Amino acid sequence: MYQRKFIDRKDELKFLQSRYTTGSPEFIVIYGRRRVGKTELILKFMENKNGIYYLASKEGDRSNIKDFSYRISRMIGDDNFKKIEFPDWIIIFESLFRHKWFIEQAKTEKVVIVIDEFPYLVHSNRAISSVFQKIWELNMKNENVMLILSGSSVSVMESEVLGYGSPLYGRRTGQWQVQPLDLKYLNEFLPYSKKDLMMTWFIVGGVPEYLLKFDAKLTLWDNVQNNVIKKGTYLSEEIEYLLNAEFKEPKNYKLIFKAIALGYNRLGEICNYTGLDKSMVSKYLDVLCKLHILKDEAPVTASSKYKKRLYFISDPYFNFWFRYIYPNRIDLEANRENEVLTMIKKEFPRYCGHMFEVLTLELFIKRQIPCDLSLSKIGRWWHKDKEIDIVGLNEQNNEILFIECKWSDLRLKEAESVLRELMGKSGFVDWNNGKRKEYFGIVARKIEGKDQLKKRGFFVFDLDDL
Repeated sequence: MYQRKFIDRKDELKFLQSRYTTGSPEFIVIYGRRRVGKTELILKFMENKNGIYYLASKEGDRSNIKDFSYRISRMIGDDNFKKIEFPDWIIIFESLFRHKWFIEQAKTEKVVIVIDEFPYLVHSNRAISSVFQKIWELNMKNENVMLILSGSSVSVMESEVLGYGSPLYGRRTGQWQVQPLDLKYLNEFLPYSKKDLMMTWFIVGGVPEYLLKFDAKLTLWDNVQNNVIKKGTYLSEEIEYLLNAEFKEPKNYKLIFKAIALGYNRLGEICNYTGLDKSMVSKYLDVLCKLHILKDEAPVTASSKYKKRLYFISDPYFNFWFRYIYPNRIDLEANRENEVLTMIKKEFPRYCGHMFEVLTLELFIKRQIPCDLSLSKIGRWWHKDKEIDIVGLNEQNNEILFIECKWSDLRLKEAESVLRELMGKSGFVDWNNGKRKEYFGIVARKIEGKDQLKKRGFFVFDLDDL
């Protein structure tokens, strides 16, 4: 297996360093889904800096305060500090700021104080946000410190720290939601071909912890069998842990995820598949969208009032797990992973076709696919039985780009046929008709005659360009 490693995060480190070097106290919020690498990022940032990193637990204020005092005593080199029975968080911070070590250190450089997994404190003390508001207002905002509150429960961080109704609202001086790594960094984990690296992304996405579970000495499918579908392995059980940690009713959420993973993307379809009440499903879908696990989509040309939205799982690992692991759990419990793997391989090209569209759209949005057009909106488009994978709009110049995605190797004639069909479908897109300038393109695994098509004015990309 590859050893633990720190990949990329240049933008995140640059942001943290810029806040560290300001001449004023800083209150930074770092959050993002579990396993995405928040802790590694914070520890990397803290290298060669004076500070304390504390990982909160679910054991309540008394236990956390005691453990926190122990961490402080190690930082300041004072064994007596950990022997004090601090009655609350306010007193322990006041004591730290009065300590001679802190006073001397703060004269020359900012002291970093990290509370990781802050939601654990929230669960055991619903008033903890008010407590930290008082700590910031009464003491910390007048000290040479950088407070970092970090958490994996996106819902708790957004409501109890960032939300308008939180006592901490308006106190933060910066925030960053840590996202999975981009596709381009997967080759630093696994020595695979471009095609296999992309298929790896389709299965586990860019979550570092998941990529580290893959053995670089094994093939992609051996890794899938040994580390994703085999009973008892980390990636076969991870979803259960995540759902149980985040939701009170994981069973209902599982039904909704399964329905969407199987292609039931409309509200009515999800209700019919799950058998759940429409109002209940609407509530669950809203929660999942706020957590950024699901995303709801309207045609890119639709107005903001468009109601017939489609729902998609935005995370590749969730998508793969609910499409292949959850529906086959009886066979996997019986150790029939060979049969399940054979089924996955047979159906996988279809799954790859969908995920290739998802990835290509993401790459266009992040401008990681070279495109000369300045697009103000980009997304999918559909109407009745017509659908276009990607449509990009330049609303200022009335330019529109139509893109078709194909998870296949295309000969020149096949690519031309796809483009002709795309041009035919474009006529059904109702946007600035008669005034717009149209562009057409195709993205596939491999495209014969790519340069020839480019010379004819088409946008053409394959894996060599991504």
